[in-house]
Amino acid sequence: MSIPAIRATGDAPTPAPTGQRADTPTQRTRPRRKFPLPRPGALFVSPYALFLLVVFAVPLGYTLWISFHRFYFTAPGAEFDTPWVGLRNYQDVFSDPVVLRSFLNIAVFLAINVPLTVVLSLVLASALNAKLPMRSFFRAAYYVPYVTASVALVAVWQFLFGAEGLVNNLLGDFAPDPSWLVNPVLAMPVIAVFVAWKQLGFFVMVYLAALQSVSKELYESAALDGAGRVRSFLSVTVPGVRPATTLVAVYAIITGANLFSEPYLLTGGGGPDHASASPVLVMYQRGIEQGHPDFAAALGVVLVLFVVVLSLLARKLTEKEG
Repeated sequence: MSIPAIRATGDAPTPAPTGQRADTPTQRTRPRRKFPLPRPGALFVSPYALFLLVVFAVPLGYTLWISFHRFYFTAPGAEFDTPWVGLRNYQDVFSDPVVLRSFLNIAVFLAINVPLTVVLSLVLASALNAKLPMRSFFRAAYYVPYVTASVALVAVWQFLFGAEGLVNNLLGDFAPDPSWLVNPVLAMPVIAVFVAWKQLGFFVMVYLAALQSVSKELYESAALDGAGRVRSFLSVTVPGVRPATTLVAVYAIITGANLFSEPYLLTGGGGPDHASASPVLVMYQRGIEQGHPDFAAALGVVLVLFVVVLSLLARKLTEKEG
């Protein structure tokens, strides 16, 4: 009996690969999207990114525009010319002795404040991370100044370091003359110590959180090798919290470079003779009090670049392997 021939209606079917059923449809690779969908992380970050764009990027761009024009504050709705002046405002900034003195003051401030903040907060966090009596009380006590109004804390420091303050009464003949806050040499160091004391609680909490990720086995291994407390601190604790140190250093630089309320309240607006003036305080005086917002805008752009350079340098130094 002959088998009837099958009429070919198209191409012959491709034989199924070994181990695959013949009736299983061949899997096809989906074409890549030209514009891939955003990842879930990007969706979660997008509200904050929009916030940064509106609150920081747009004002910074407008400030940059003002810095290249002659700009004045006028009544709402009033029209006025804003001629292009190029780098004239920046030339005025770099030729102003008060501005140059303010950057020198802030350099002195950061040289004292940042190392003091990093060292004290790490040492205190290490002590508060150990088991000791009333540990919760001490943790809260160090954090209280950070959440207290600056005006109240300034009143306390004026009581301590004023001309007739408690510190001078205790020192007697050894008290500096002129006094701390009106002394052209000591005014900025006193402010640097004040800001370090005020913000210490926040940075202690940052280090306390970082210390939780340092393995206890590393301390046990160091102890077996004969390392004491100081050696364990330098060889285990300091490398273990290096990312937190970078955060603390950069944050201290940013907040220190934006110093305003402390010299404004403690030394009466940057005195004596601009010895405690900060760039932000000079921006306020020139832009708001004296009506030169274009000068203040140029100074603000220079300050942003100054902070970026110092922050990158601090990150490079703190992330460097010891």
